[in-house]
Amino acid sequence: MRNLGGRQLVAAACLAHIFSLAGVGTFPALVPLFFDVWGLSNTEAGWISGIYYGGYAVAVPILAGLTDRMDARRVYMASAVLGAVALAAFALLANGFWSALLLRALAGIALAGTYMPGLKMLTDRVEAKNPSRMIAVYTASFGLGSSLSIWMAGAVADVALWRWAFAAAALGSLAALATVALTVAPHTPMARAAASVARFLDFRPVFRNRAAMAYVLAYGAHCWELLGFRAWFVAFLTFSATLQTPGATIWSATATAAVINLLGVPASILGNELAVRFGRRRTASIVMLASAAVSLFIGFTAFLPYVLVVALLMVYGVLVTGDSATVTAGAVAAATPENRGAVMAIHSAVGFATSFFGPLFFGIVLDVAGGNESLLAWGLGFAAMGLGVALGPLALAWLAPREGEKTA
Repeated sequence: MRNLGGRQLVAAACLAHIFSLAGVGTFPALVPLFFDVWGLSNTEAGWISGIYYGGYAVAVPILAGLTDRMDARRVYMASAVLGAVALAAFALLANGFWSALLLRALAGIALAGTYMPGLKMLTDRVEAKNPSRMIAVYTASFGLGSSLSIWMAGAVADVALWRWAFAAAALGSLAALATVALTVAPHTPMARAAASVARFLDFRPVFRNRAAMAYVLAYGAHCWELLGFRAWFVAFLTFSATLQTPGATIWSATATAAVINLLGVPASILGNELAVRFGRRRTASIVMLASAAVSLFIGFTAFLPYVLVVALLMVYGVLVTGDSATVTAGAVAAATPENRGAVMAIHSAVGFATSFFGPLFFGIVLDVAGGNESLLAWGLGFAAMGLGVALGPLALAWLAPREGEKTA
């Protein structure tokens, strides 16, 4: 094992994070296929997409909270094993709605033990003059990992059975395990010596921290829109392709979605740099409101020329991710060192709870408004995501402190 530090450790943690996300986009990328293979309704597809984040939201208070009392590396490695098992089981055993629901929930629990614990693993080991930049790079790698997941799922499913796409994703979890085992040295958390069983899962200090809770609630609004968008935009591109003239679509829907998703990486980093200059609260609020405005019409554009539809989705993809690093860095900055893991736990629990409901609500809207072949249904589905993210600036205006905004 190499004892890395500084930028090398950040790079290793980001690489492991990318590997761990190999299964995050596999089901959403193949939703149009599962409509045919399993005869799913839009609501059922929304359940399967959303339950991944539901499992995450239930597990993350425990798994991220543990990182204040034990080495986050241990939590990460155990969770990576669970992720590999869940994805391999999906490849071998999933045969319909209920089995897919259970196995996706298990995969979401595994993500709960790698995403925020991976960030805690970094903040415990790396002293940075500007930690928000390190956080921005790490959280932005979520976009790269999910983009590769979408692309890989489509590429594998094009040449083999869909089950091989999930098997390939299982290898990603094993690669994350190996990366952390070989590059991250063990560490003793500062709170370990003073921690007691009675205080474990005591999140009252987090809820009393108004500055942290402002960004936690904003993150919930952000995740409602972002994960609702990512769960359904492959299906939306597929719908748009059916309205085009032959030959109008050059790339497959999954390849196009992967490129759109990839734009989230620079968008998240740039958003954080703008926040450093102009203030977190102001930057996050402007980006969220702009994203909400675009959501109100983006779903109604499916009939436009495909190139224009893709261009508009690229703009929307930048906006839905532009506030990600900003609100996460805000929550981490507002946390005290001894409660940083607890703040990350609540931050992720709230964010990924809304990540569960966003895709599900989108699917319900599609079914109620006419199905996934209705332009009106797609328009209303996207608008519902935007109305959710518009609540983020309200939380920031209500709770976020006004002083020190430019010291992000």
